[in-house]
Amino acid sequence: MKKTAIVTDSHSSISPAEAALLGVHVLPMPFEIDGQEYFEGVNITRQQFFGYQRAGAHIGTSQPAPAAVVELWDKLLEEYESLLYMPISSGLSNSCQTAIALAKEAPYAGRVFVVDNGRVGTPLHRSVLDAMELVGKGLSAAACKAALEEARNDFVVYIAVETLEHLKRGGRISSTAATVGTLLHIKPILQLATGKLESYKKARGMHKACEIMLESIRSDLAIRFQEAQSRGDVSLLAAGTADADTTAKWLRQIEAAFPGMPILYDDLSMGVSCHIGEGALGIGLSVRPHS
Repeated sequence: MKKTAIVTDSHSSISPAEAALLGVHVLPMPFEIDGQEYFEGVNITRQQFFGYQRAGAHIGTSQPAPAAVVELWDKLLEEYESLLYMPISSGLSNSCQTAIALAKEAPYAGRVFVVDNGRVGTPLHRSVLDAMELVGKGLSAAACKAALEEARNDFVVYIAVETLEHLKRGGRISSTAATVGTLLHIKPILQLATGKLESYKKARGMHKACEIMLESIRSDLAIRFQEAQSRGDVSLLAAGTADADTTAKWLRQIEAAFPGMPILYDDLSMGVSCHIGEGALGIGLSVRPHS
């Protein structure tokens, strides 16, 4: 039997095509649009998703059915000795806690190891790549889980949101604040750290928001992640839901600000985009876990 399978969900922004190239497995996450269930990467495209969102459709996320989770586990455990399952952060979805509970029961106890390291989107994608490196070094699934969770606080992401509408629908801001912010062209900057998405700063316009995010990353590299950066253990991340031209411009800004640092870029998953909306831009850092 093969040793360890690496499994994540589509909130990692890893597409089915990339998953096949990497040799990892991705569980499609469900969400509803006007009462109809869809699965990311299965029966809806990004263009269709944003079309529904622009039209004002009611879009909500949900966790996968436990039966769907264990069906995938059962299939992989026929081929692998153990399984490293890396879902969306428990701070953002109950699906992680459900998986942890399932993994404690027979026949999964001691064979399925659920990682809760506070990640979603590109940070989760980066963690999957880190997990591949750890497995490649010969670490057991249990040791990989421990290393990844020990590094749970060693990342940060900033996301500038183009529209306040979806934050209002999600209850993160009031209708009044959304109306005033829209009139004043206010772009909120959110911060993802320790598994939760929280308000960070506000900017007048997306251009200023991008400047603030770049400066925040410079500060993080110089202070919080200085030691890891000196070791070459820091990865630069980027993500967004903007159009191709805006995204390309943002990546050029990042490259100019941090020359020589490779960038891992993802289009944010549809599940995350439900709450962020179209036109968002993000940047972040992640530290390689110690083996």
